[in-house]
Amino acid sequence: MNYKMKVAILYSSVTGNTKELAEELYQILLEELAHVSIFRIEKFPLSHLCKYDVVMIGTYTWGNGEIPKEMWDLYQAFELLNTKDITTAVFGTGDSFYPKFCGAVDQFRDMLYVHTSLAATLKVELLPQKQDLQRCRKLVETLLRRASIRNQ
Repeated sequence: MNYKMKVAILYSSVTGNTKELAEELYQILLEELAHVSIFRIEKFPLSHLCKYDVVMIGTYTWGNGEIPKEMWDLYQAFELLNTKDITTAVFGTGDSFYPKFCGAVDQFRDMLYVHTSLAATLKVELLPQKQDLQRCRKLVETLLRRASIRNQ
């Protein structure tokens, strides 16, 4: 089968850390696939969500482990739309100084587990470092393996 998976990376970033992580994952995915798109969440029409086979969500954590307000519509879209056929991953950056390190990643993970085919999560301390590159590659490998099994 010559089906080309369509992958979207949707992210939000304030400090630039999550943006950098999203761009790193995008570069790794480009090595594997031709149909990869990356969007700041504000630029992504939620009506297009079900046009993708794979959706990766990148989020920072706000306040006391909360999902940032600009990510709430996406969160709710996964709850309301029929997204069971979408393979997902969620990633984020955070500061382990806070009690709920990457709490938004955990909240997305729990919801995606119920409403999609969740493949993987990734939490990175602050700015992605060289040692995080292998973890990024593993995330992409796991995600694509799950998606290709589902699309057979």
